[in-house]
Amino acid sequence: MAFAIEFFLRRIAQGLFIVVLVAFLIFTLLRVVPGDPVRIILGPMASSSVMEETAQKLGLRDPVPVQFGRFAGEVARGDFGRSFIRGKQGGSSSGSQDAAVLETSSRAPVLGLIMNALPYSLMLGGLGIFFALLVALPIGIYAGLNSGRWPDRLGLYVSSVFVSLPNIWVGVVLIFLLSAKTGWLPAIGYKGFSYTVLPALVLAIEISPVMIRAISVSVATALGESFVDVGVIRGLSYRTVVKRHVLRNASIPLLNLFGAQLIGILLGSIFVIEYIFSYPGVGLLTINAVFQRDFPIIQAVAILASGALVTINMLVDFLSTSIDRRLKF
Repeated sequence: MAFAIEFFLRRIAQGLFIVVLVAFLIFTLLRVVPGDPVRIILGPMASSSVMEETAQKLGLRDPVPVQFGRFAGEVARGDFGRSFIRGKQGGSSSGSQDAAVLETSSRAPVLGLIMNALPYSLMLGGLGIFFALLVALPIGIYAGLNSGRWPDRLGLYVSSVFVSLPNIWVGVVLIFLLSAKTGWLPAIGYKGFSYTVLPALVLAIEISPVMIRAISVSVATALGESFVDVGVIRGLSYRTVVKRHVLRNASIPLLNLFGAQLIGILLGSIFVIEYIFSYPGVGLLTINAVFQRDFPIIQAVAILASGALVTINMLVDFLSTSIDRRLKF
């Protein structure tokens, strides 16, 4: 119990530092890059005086440290602010506002927009991982159990082919083949679960190469440990040794993969895939916010994504120590 408490306290402190650092960097970069979000909010015909009044109202003319301090205080209270662009109904109102009608209450809460989009991204990510596991588990385990032979080479070839396919190209090809040509699956937007299948297939092709190689290497490494020979000498069958010991020990590097690399790949790939398929998840919301320079949405997504990564890594590390007590943190 003392180990668990010490572990979580140390990792929570480290995680908070990382999240605050990421938030400050994103916040600062958004304000030093060229372009003024007020111009997008009010449109090209707005006068300089109206633009300046709106910028002052939004706090965009204050020094960056002052803006960040105000923003951090609001986040600490659970308030991620309100969108610069989107109204309460979620639609864009860029270029149609002026200083007289630009009221905070008329704009959509950022957290509400993210929570509305999050279930779609979770469904896409979960289905993509499921499809990837259907391919990666049998190929990776079989390749690891037959290291140096043709199953191992097959796993290498499959992962090499998949990793060489750009997700944009794969998405366009699958839309043409499975939607436009055959009509088997819908492609653009979302009107039901079936609209998730095609982007999930693209996501699975994107992440399965990493999973195949990680599984095969981890299984092959565990198979070369001395406990395998000891188990066989003690009378355990090879199948039992593999099932109870090899796969168990091979799962530790795989947990680290899921915590560090795979979640990062998922976040990056989902953004692109959602944009390709106009899928209404957090990725599409964020990309549109980047185009519209909607600072509050970009900041909130960056903070929540870094927080999710830190939390997942912390849980994965703790699970790793539960499987193998030799690991210390």
